[in-house]
Amino acid sequence: MSRRSNLFAAVALACIVHGGLVQAQTMSYADAITKLAGDCGSDIHKFCSGLNLGGGRIADCLQQNAAKVSPTCKASVASVVQSISLREQAQAAYSDVCRFDIAQRCRGIKGDGNILACLVKNKLTTDKCSQAITDAGWR
Repeated sequence: MSRRSNLFAAVALACIVHGGLVQAQTMSYADAITKLAGDCGSDIHKFCSGLNLGGGRIADCLQQNAAKVSPTCKASVASVVQSISLREQAQAAYSDVCRFDIAQRCRGIKGDGNILACLVKNKLTTDKCSQAITDAGWR
């Protein structure tokens, strides 16, 4: 598997492990992988080369070698985990956060995708709903 797949597996596992983190700028998985490839690629190559992918092996390897992993990589992993966690929380919570906006501005629209499209298109959503949509990565 590719280096990107290793990083994606590491991010996914790290997100599950650190799921309860708060406020951060959200980023897409693609942006997270790009950031981790740039900041942790040499550490992964140095400490984790030859590992089979899957099962969080890269994340485990980085954790086991935490004392030797570069500070840049550690900081990058922490910020990526926080960002992805916030994004996932926003995606899970948007329908509750946007309940008023859905009732007022998207009344009668059926289906989650259509409702979300209505909210994204509607520029008159409340600040909380607008922020939830942005944090979820849908705008």
